[in-house]
Amino acid sequence: MSDRYTVVAPDLRGYNLSDRPEGKDQYTVDKLADDVIGLIRHLGHEKATVVGHDWGAGIAWYIASHHPEYLTKVAAFQVPPSIWRRNFSFKQLLASWYMFFFQLPLLPEKLLSLGEFALLKRALKASTAESGVFRSVDIEIFESAWRGDGAITAMLNYYRANIISRLFSKEDEAARVAVPTLFVYGQQDTAVLPQTVRGVADVVDGPYENYLVPNSGHWIQQEVPETVNEILREFLTDQTKG
Repeated sequence: MSDRYTVVAPDLRGYNLSDRPEGKDQYTVDKLADDVIGLIRHLGHEKATVVGHDWGAGIAWYIASHHPEYLTKVAAFQVPPSIWRRNFSFKQLLASWYMFFFQLPLLPEKLLSLGEFALLKRALKASTAESGVFRSVDIEIFESAWRGDGAITAMLNYYRANIISRLFSKEDEAARVAVPTLFVYGQQDTAVLPQTVRGVADVVDGPYENYLVPNSGHWIQQEVPETVNEILREFLTDQTKG
């Protein structure tokens, strides 16, 4: 809910109630971006501000650099734009081990489904977030979505369709962002390391704001929602930024 803005929070393709097309090629970032652009059009708008976290941030960056005509502004949380390739380090490789494990066929699905999705639950309850950030009722809602036919494979297809190809892509090297841009990063993130997000401003030609939040990790919008809302409100209402 918002008292000032029309807010749309869709399930991305493959997640929860959205369609799950078969085949990893259906989950490339250009197709994911087309879904968001299609939603903007479907709702009768020519442009929108796109706000994304994690994979949503990756999609937001792609739209900003490839289809800026559909954006008034862009805001991304935790995941940087193309500079992540330049900053990629051995430490980040170790932190991102799961992305490469997910490239394997079938085995990731089996392991993630074991014990009533025990590994996924543990990730949300302890290993990627502070205890209590995700409540039991939240976990139950996520579990209901994970149980959907083909849901785990669809989730993994984000990694299978994009990680390896974009790691070696020449296309990203020239990607620039000209729209007003906000990047917010929780500095306790153990999945996307601080050194990996250095230099975001180097690829942004438009007005740019950067916020580093020292007391938050990867799930910044759940961990410090008041801070995130305050930052977003200021960015959206600032007329000098678009």
